[in-house]
Amino acid sequence: MPEGSFTALLGPNGAGKTTLMALVTRLFEAREGEIRVCGLDLRRASTAVLARMGVVFQHPTLDVDLSVDRNLRYAAALHGMSRAETRRRVEEVLERLGIAVLRRRPVRTLSGGERRRVELARALVHAPSLLVLDEPTVGLDIESRRAIVEHVHELCRRDGVAALWTTHLIDEIAEGDRVVVLHGGRVRAAGGLADILAAAGTGDLGTAFRMLTEEER
Repeated sequence: MPEGSFTALLGPNGAGKTTLMALVTRLFEAREGEIRVCGLDLRRASTAVLARMGVVFQHPTLDVDLSVDRNLRYAAALHGMSRAETRRRVEEVLERLGIAVLRRRPVRTLSGGERRRVELARALVHAPSLLVLDEPTVGLDIESRRAIVEHVHELCRRDGVAALWTTHLIDEIAEGDRVVVLHGGRVRAAGGLADILAAAGTGDLGTAFRMLTEEER
C-alpha cells in the first residue's frame, strides 16, 4: 500500500474481512503463503512490522475503568516510548481528534463515537506507517460514522499514513480510494472506483458491489 493511500476492503458479512485483519495483525497465523507489510515479511519480522502498525479492532478493546489518558499512555509504554515522547504524542493525537477535553474521563463514561475516537488515538500514539481498521464504524450513529471516515482520510492526506479499512458500507468509500471487493474469501475485483465499476459492467458502486458478491450467496 502506497504512503498516504486509503484502501477499502469491501465485502458483505462473512466475506473474510475480519479473518484477513486477524492474519495481518498476527492474531491468526497463516499456514501458507506470504504476508508483506511495509515491505517486510510478517512471519520473519513480526516485531518490526507490528511496531509500524496501528490497529483499531472491530470490537472495543479499551480498558473502560481507566481514563482516556491512561489508556493511551499504556499503549505508548507497550511500544517502548519515553515519557517525554509519550506526553507529546498523547497531547497531539487527542488535540487532532478533538477529544483533549476527555483525557481525564474514565472510558466507561464516554459515548460510542467518543470511544471510537479514543481507539483511533491509541492506534496513532506511536506514529505508525500503516493504520488497520476493522469495520471501525460498527454501532455508531450517522454523524459519528461520517466524522471517523473523514478523519482517517485526512490522516492519509496530511500525515502520509496508509490506511486499510474494512467495511460493508459503500458510503464510506471516497473518490480516489483504492477498493478491494472480497467475497467468499476471494478477491472479486480490485483497483480504483473506475476499475470496480468496469469489472461489474455498471456505472454505480452499489450495483457493482451487489453484482460482484451475489454469486455464491
